[in-house]
Amino acid sequence: MQRQQQLDHLARTPNAEHFCHKLDSPLYAREVSILQLNVGKLCPLRCKHCHVEAGPDRTEIMSADTFSACLEVQERHRIPTLDITGGSPELNPNLEWFISRAAPLTERIILRSNLQLLDRQEYKHLLDFFAEHGVELVASLPAYTPKRADKQRAPGSFETCMRAMRELNKRGYAEPGSGLALNLVHNPVGAYLPGSQTSLEREYRQHLEREWGVRFNRLFTLTNCPVGRYLEFLIRSGNFEPYMDSLIRSFNPAAVEDLMCRDTLSVAWDGRLYDCDFNQMLDLPVEGRAPSHIRNFDIEALRHRRIAVSNHCFSCTAGAGSSCQGALETE
Repeated sequence: MQRQQQLDHLARTPNAEHFCHKLDSPLYAREVSILQLNVGKLCPLRCKHCHVEAGPDRTEIMSADTFSACLEVQERHRIPTLDITGGSPELNPNLEWFISRAAPLTERIILRSNLQLLDRQEYKHLLDFFAEHGVELVASLPAYTPKRADKQRAPGSFETCMRAMRELNKRGYAEPGSGLALNLVHNPVGAYLPGSQTSLEREYRQHLEREWGVRFNRLFTLTNCPVGRYLEFLIRSGNFEPYMDSLIRSFNPAAVEDLMCRDTLSVAWDGRLYDCDFNQMLDLPVEGRAPSHIRNFDIEALRHRRIAVSNHCFSCTAGAGSSCQGALETE
């Protein structure tokens, strides 16, 4: 489904006004403390819930020139967190070069991975590379049982994840005092909101350590955003209207204050700028006078920009709220 078709479909969300009508006033950024780089859509998996619509046939990938432009911004502004996502970031040939140059320029580097490639011989050196540079890993794991996880991803993907996690644990990841964080992300497998982040983290921790002998630091719950393949799934299965209705009924005004778009700036594989990764996939660029490309970066214009919103934003304000760092409100 084309991006404009997705936006048109979201605009026809039943039984609700547009998301912006739920707000007391327009939504504005308050800082740029996280620079999130989507370094490409190439991925060994084709997950059913993927809003990026990543896969092994995608050709979009961040170039060395665009990485260099991001480094120039980082040298000037020392943004506290660099958050690297994809696709599978490990498939970008410039990744190691970028991380080695960026590490001295920031307080924190996060890399979001499905861990599939770290079990392959040609990528296993990254296990040591990430540990050496203190890279915080955030691993997508939709369920803590093979059957449910593989249903959303691919046969055998769960056990591959477990092998990679064991290797990371051997290198100190999730070890108290190591400074090497390994966090997991839970996405619901079906057309419903995630459960309690605290309860799910407890279940994941007990099951994964007992059954698979692996450890992690934290679990983040992420509400599936009705964008990309997940939107197509909702429409195809007849779940679009019930799902959107559940998001709207669960709207939490308190979650608006801490929405990730308020302190995060998303950089696409081609250098264009967006308020978040979801807006990037819908091609909703930053609004107003803020620069639209990393090469024209203006920190003052960007840190107070108006946020572009649409009805997919209901996913981030439902229930406990949702962000790349998990629930916005915890028990």
